[in-house]
Parts: sequence; C-alpha cells; structure tokens
Amino acid sequence: MAEDSMPVTSVWLTCQQPARDQRRGRYVPETSTHPGKMLPAVAAHAISSFTAPGDLVFDPMCGSGTTLVEAMHLGRDAIGIDIEPRFTALAEQNVALASSQGAAGAAKVVNGDATGLLDLVPASAVGQVGLVLTSPPYGRGTHGLVRTDSTGVRKRDHLYGDRERGNLAYAGWSRLLDGFATILAASHQLLRPGGTVVITCRPVRRQRNDLIDLPGELLAVAQSAGLVPVQRCAAMLAAVRDGQIVHRASMFGLMAVRRARAEGVPVHLIAHEDVLVLRRC
Repeated sequence: MAEDSMPVTSVWLTCQQPARDQRRGRYVPETSTHPGKMLPAVAAHAISSFTAPGDLVFDPMCGSGTTLVEAMHLGRDAIGIDIEPRFTALAEQNVALASSQGAAGAAKVVNGDATGLLDLVPASAVGQVGLVLTSPPYGRGTHGLVRTDSTGVRKRDHLYGDRERGNLAYAGWSRLLDGFATILAASHQLLRPGGTVVITCRPVRRQRNDLIDLPGELLAVAQSAGLVPVQRCAAMLAAVRDGQIVHRASMFGLMAVRRARAEGVPVHLIAHEDVLVLRRC
C-alpha cells in the first residue's frame, strides 16, 4: 500500500462469522485456552489494509499467535513476543499449523517480556517493520468459556498466567499504561518510516460505576511515544444482518449485563472494539 494512502472504511465487519468458526481448522484446538484472543478477521483486515505481501508484521504481545498466523496466510512475515511460556508454545503450534497448510509467510515466536523487546527481536528487524499490531490485556481475567459439571456452570480458561512473570494483565492500570508506553516506544524503533501501528482495545469497567476510557488512555500513550494518529475505527464483535446487530456475547457477558441493569446501571453488550491507527513519520 502506498504510504500516503489509507483505507477509508471506518467500520470493520469482522464478526460476520462467530470467532470459533473463524479459528476452526486454522488454529490448534488448544487455542481456546487463551483468555484474550484477537479475532482472526480483525488481524487479517488490519494486515491486508496496512501492509503488502512480503512486509514484516510485529506483535509484542502475541498471545496464541493470531497476528502471526493471519500474516503468514496473507504472505507476510511476522515476529511475535509473549511473556507466558505456555502461550508462546501455543503460538508456535499455530505457526507450525499455518506452515503445514501452505501459508506463504514465515513467523518467529519469542518468549520474553516485551518491555525489553529490543533485546529479544533480531537486530535486522530494526527499522524494517511495516505494521505493529497488538491488543493490551484488559485485566487478569476475562469472561472465558463455559464448563458444565455436576456442581453447575463454571468458567474456564478465563485467567492469564503467573503474575510473578510480570504479565501486564496483573499490573494495575497505571503500570499497564507505563508498560505499554515502553513497548510502543521500542516498537517505534522497529517501524520503517511511514510504518503503521494498529491497537485494538475497548473501554473497561472496573466497578459498576467506574468506566475506564482505555482507548483514550492508549491513544495518549501512543502519541507520547512519537506516533501520529491517522484513524480511529470500529472492529465489530457482533454480526450485522440486514442493518441489525446480532450479538456474539458469551453467557457470562449476558449475565453481567442483566445483573448490572437490575441494579440500575445502564450497561450494554459490547458490540465492537476501538481500533487506533497510528503512523511513524
């Protein structure tokens, strides 16, 4: 893509298929154990919009490897870092599966703390990355998946790993933002001139009446790292059918909204993520 052009679509229809269908056969089944997976269609849309075949894509918090897998299938190369060894291993399995399916690109997965990413990535990557694509953790846990047993319905696979490893999911909001600022500052050095950063995120509710504007906070952090905002889009987490929203919320998400409304808090189901698009000048 020419460096002076940008896609004009501000709403990404990235959940016309349920997440499980997007991943089926393309990712190993164990991918479901990661609590905060990016939608494959979100990653694919960002990669195809802001890079060209042969470009290098980087994800400093790659989790189960969604960014890497989608980059490979689109003919891009990729590098990903994750602090959790079990998720690094999972990403490696997904990269191997993509290779076995004939993906044209190649990817490297590194286990380590992305706040020191310049010590982890190959020196040859500095100044060569066309796209940094990532999403921050929203806290130590998510809605996860449902498990039914003799005692009732319970969550599973809803927590990140060991807090002792320094996972930003356990850091608290101030430290999370500081860590993300460090990561973006280092990522700035990896980007080629005109390279793009795409961050997917959403507001976070800590308490019933405490809504954190995480997209706004991350935008300020990215600007402080020298990145220039060029777009703010919405990546759908729900389907759009005949002009109507069809939610994809989990059972626990539905329960949380119903409980909050019963207590007088006007909460709605989440239907999209904010997408922050920035550039290195």
